[in-house]
Amino acid sequence: MSEQSGCGQVGGRPYAAFKRLIDATTAAVLLVVLLPVLASTAAVVWVTMGPPVLFRQARPGRYGELFDLIKFRTMRIDDGAGGPETDAVRLTRTGRWLRATSLDELPTLWNVLRGQMSLVGPRPLLPAYLDLYTPEQARRHEVRPGITGLAQVNGRNALSWEDRLRLDVRYVERHSMRLDLSILIRTATTVLRRTGISADGHATMPAFGPASATGESTR
Repeated sequence: MSEQSGCGQVGGRPYAAFKRLIDATTAAVLLVVLLPVLASTAAVVWVTMGPPVLFRQARPGRYGELFDLIKFRTMRIDDGAGGPETDAVRLTRTGRWLRATSLDELPTLWNVLRGQMSLVGPRPLLPAYLDLYTPEQARRHEVRPGITGLAQVNGRNALSWEDRLRLDVRYVERHSMRLDLSILIRTATTVLRRTGISADGHATMPAFGPASATGESTR
């Protein structure tokens, strides 16, 4: 099922087109309104961890096309001395706070403004996972990835991979304005409660399948 066929109509137009307009407008407004917060967060990262302030990593977007995801950095840079370190070891105290408050996600609004992401959709994961999905799981790439999504308001990183990907596909099949608004409202509650930030024993989640990630994990 394509994005167009499953999304319904809003005011006589496909919801996908209307959703893109809302995404771009909302992202532009938030980037301006939240500029003091962005600047303050950047300063905190700079003082506590040093440069670079931003973390960039290739992620697959709609149809699996790669783009550079942008977030505030939450981990120490692994200098390679003594062998590679796990994400849990490299995650700093500031980084934990940024993730708990979701402030690390604010620069991702730039990805939304550019049309690489949406406010709501399956979270963009790692390129290494693309060949590991079943054909059904791969349907998560029929829509733009989102800052938040159905899986994020139903357990977040505490979910198993099977449940997380199942919810991603369910979103693809059922996404609508009503569902998106519901997810955004529930996201605010999830962030305030700081639930599901990580799976037990991990900085975020364990790697999917046999893949192992280096860098800022799959969050």
